[in-house]
Amino acid sequence: MSAKTETSRVIEASPSWLIERLLAWYDAHGRDLPWRARAGEAPSAYRVLLSEFMLQQTTVATVKSRYAAFLARFPTLEALAAADESEVLHAWQGLGYYRRARALHACARAIVEQHGARVPSDEGPLRALPGIGPYTASAIRAIAHGAPSVPVDGNVMRVMARLHGVEKPLPGAAPELEILAAQLPCPERPGHVAQALMDLGATVCRPRRPACLVCPWRPACRAHRAGTAERLPRQGPERERPLRRGLAFLLRRPDGAILFRRRPPGLLGGMHELPSSPWREETLNLERALAHAPCATGWRLHPETVRHGFTHFVLELALAEGRADGAALAPDAVWCPSGELDRLALPTLMKKLLRLGGVAPPARR
Repeated sequence: MSAKTETSRVIEASPSWLIERLLAWYDAHGRDLPWRARAGEAPSAYRVLLSEFMLQQTTVATVKSRYAAFLARFPTLEALAAADESEVLHAWQGLGYYRRARALHACARAIVEQHGARVPSDEGPLRALPGIGPYTASAIRAIAHGAPSVPVDGNVMRVMARLHGVEKPLPGAAPELEILAAQLPCPERPGHVAQALMDLGATVCRPRRPACLVCPWRPACRAHRAGTAERLPRQGPERERPLRRGLAFLLRRPDGAILFRRRPPGLLGGMHELPSSPWREETLNLERALAHAPCATGWRLHPETVRHGFTHFVLELALAEGRADGAALAPDAVWCPSGELDRLALPTLMKKLLRLGGVAPPARR
């Protein structure tokens, strides 16, 4: 292709040209993912719903490692809806952001109770379900129900910003990028268009070192032509997350059992944790923190701490280790032998603390 032709493509590429090139690329290079329908198969609305909840704020590689086990445990929407929340949280271990697990469980129950166990195909009923926002509703409609809808996540925004050379930084550019993506629905293969855009952003139009030479849209890409692909989309200033601190308590009985408690509703709600002092945005005061110990004993402070990032703050926990002396404990105390930790729903933060205390966390099942 001559330079003159490529220049005209940058200016004149139509939605139909983009879709034709995109689908040809997807047919040859689309990812083989366990929740996607194989060639000739009809998509499963339940599998699409499940994957979309799992993929929120989580990488495809992480979801691939956990998806099959979760699906085996809850093979149908009805099975998921009938399960106890604690069982769902336990199966969700390793995926993080446990609020999504509770929302998924509530969503499954709502679909069973309100829609006869059929995932709705219209946007209104979908958006009314727990945990389903604009992107998830659009993805389910396109992939599971064949609706001409283009879901726009971070990958798709990046592709649109580069394709059209949008210099305005995010998040301010998001509405413009969504409008540009909305020009691409394909009535014949809407689910494939949605998944192709996801794959293009994840495997070719990557955040760093985009593989422009193999991109099906290279002749039409303004950022490639200008040499600006790697710096688009521009990002606004990142908000600094505050640092909170606390003291966690690793208490062992003489038989080796470890003390846990179940967290209240809210962040990591329903999960098991080592007891701790409140998490506060101030320098840790050991004397005040020890007042929250589950019992009076000879607590030993570990020389290292654990850091863990949440969406809105960073947490730094010190660890105090002690032995149970037979004192009465709170009614929500849960004693668990160190060899049976796999029966608890332990978030990643707690596994970090256990490792720091020399306790091997349960292997992923």
